[in-house]
Amino acid sequence: MNLDYDLGTTELDDLLTLIRLTYGYDFTNYARASLKRRVLRCMTMAGIQTGSDLRYQLANNPAFFTWFLQFITVNVTGMFRDPPFYAALREKVLPKLASYPIIKIWHAGCSTGEEVYSMAILLQEAGLLERCRIYATDLNPANLDKARQGLISLQHMKEYTQNYQQAGGNNEFSSYYTVRQDHVLIHRNLRDSILFAQHNLVTDRVFNEFQLVCCRNVLIYFNKDLQNHVIRLFHDSLAPLGYLAIGLKESLLFTDVRPQFDVLSSTAKIFRRTR
Repeated sequence: MNLDYDLGTTELDDLLTLIRLTYGYDFTNYARASLKRRVLRCMTMAGIQTGSDLRYQLANNPAFFTWFLQFITVNVTGMFRDPPFYAALREKVLPKLASYPIIKIWHAGCSTGEEVYSMAILLQEAGLLERCRIYATDLNPANLDKARQGLISLQHMKEYTQNYQQAGGNNEFSSYYTVRQDHVLIHRNLRDSILFAQHNLVTDRVFNEFQLVCCRNVLIYFNKDLQNHVIRLFHDSLAPLGYLAIGLKESLLFTDVRPQFDVLSSTAKIFRRTR
């Protein structure tokens, strides 16, 4: 690959139009700088020299698009990532959710499932899991297939155990999984508590009413218009006094519905919808 090659604005626009028309994925309002970096990285990995060669592959090779989608979407995740956030959930949100006979939770942008399994562990420890319906959604079908399996690389478990303990967990973390060679398998009762399904935050609509919506470290990859659209979607998906959790580097400040949320924790980025 020519390392000096750069995608121009028109080339990137043409590429995004092709993807939208051919596969139905609209990345138009993703933050351009990070999007372009990921496209160029994909080209390097595939040995593709020019934008026109990339468009040819995408137009004529659906299997290549499936591979490409792994690069264009961001799949960084981990169990109990940002432990203070989970500590805040445990202390400030779950006791309030306990008053509901049925608790519905939407984990949007769930990637490969590590964070939604973390949520399920918290709910089990709070005695709420049996009353919960957890919906975990992602744009990428490959992520969802992996998440459903409940298999997590064994090499990460030392870090995840430390995260769990820092988040206030007092049980043996190994009691939530079984070791299988170089992976661990999350226990069935946790896996069975989660419904994984494809949902596109750009084009899809409200599909239920929730007491908690969790979408962390996804908005940072969107431009301001798309952030506003997605936060409005979450607002409309929440029951009155429902909770919204976003990433530590994300904000509601510039969104239309900001006045309709109260701040529950400014450090953990947890908000509560007003009546």
